[in-house]
Amino acid sequence: MRIKLYNPKTLFIITLDRNIKKGLITGFIGVIFVGLQPIVALLRPNAIDAYLSGAMTCLVETMIFFPIMLFEFKVMNPSTRKINIRENQKKISYFLNGWKKNIWLLMFIGLIFALNQVLFFVGYTFSGAINGSLTQKTTVFFGLILGYLILKERITKLQVIFSIVLFLGLAISITQFFTLVNINMTILIGVGILLFITFLWMIGHSLTKPIFSRNEATPIQMVFIRNFISGMILISTYFIFFTPDLNIFIEPSNLLFFLTMGAVYGAGLICWYLTLSYLDVSKATILFAPTPISSAIFASFILEENFTVAHLLGTIIIILSIIIIMNQKDNNNKTIDI
Repeated sequence: MRIKLYNPKTLFIITLDRNIKKGLITGFIGVIFVGLQPIVALLRPNAIDAYLSGAMTCLVETMIFFPIMLFEFKVMNPSTRKINIRENQKKISYFLNGWKKNIWLLMFIGLIFALNQVLFFVGYTFSGAINGSLTQKTTVFFGLILGYLILKERITKLQVIFSIVLFLGLAISITQFFTLVNINMTILIGVGILLFITFLWMIGHSLTKPIFSRNEATPIQMVFIRNFISGMILISTYFIFFTPDLNIFIEPSNLLFFLTMGAVYGAGLICWYLTLSYLDVSKATILFAPTPISSAIFASFILEENFTVAHLLGTIIIILSIIIIMNQKDNNNKTIDI
């Protein structure tokens, strides 16, 4: 009879290796989907306004995440796995009972993301795909500020310095090496809108963190809930304040846009959370940092936007800033949502 002896340290390294590979794969796919988001947004048919685009994107995402959430519930169910029943039931009951005490907070978060989804389309319409995707990388900066103010997280001097450097890179890209004479005010308006929604987005994530820490919801459940609330707010107010032609919902080109936008947005979120399941949040954030590059490639070929030297230099500065900021975050053993 042979007895095989396994070294626990070796098994841990093998598992870690597999997780890194899986994280790299899902991260790479995620960069593609996130990079496609502004492209699809800018290809929306003229008959569809930003308000309806936001509403339908949220509703399609809700349909995507509903079966994923049900699958998660099945996995969490103690009757389907040999796990600690008491501990697992505690986690499930927290979610089932927790929503009642969090109902107003969830409504507020849903309202924030509803507003964000509409402004997402407005902002990109003015800024363009390349400038807009670079602007949204400021989530790291707003995450630091709100983490400090709301969650009492520590900020280092190096993070402050490279937050300034990050905005310097953004300024170089948008102003094309500070050529303020020829700057397009429409682009500046779009960038301002996207900075605002990035700030609101991080407020929503900061308010969500305590719910996760109390095991009252998982990220998948939260994405479903917030999109359901956002979608209901937007579609109901759309019918109340506008008088839409119902044919707009059955026109094939419009249907294709609704499904494509929701699918691309939802796929980006799925890849993000899958990457988080394999890698820590700092490494996942760094892995998703090059999304402006994928947006620039798609924008150049599909939308025929001009990717300039200023854009390239600004992108490099922004990505390097994110890497340094998130490495500092990792050293502080803190997390940030993007």
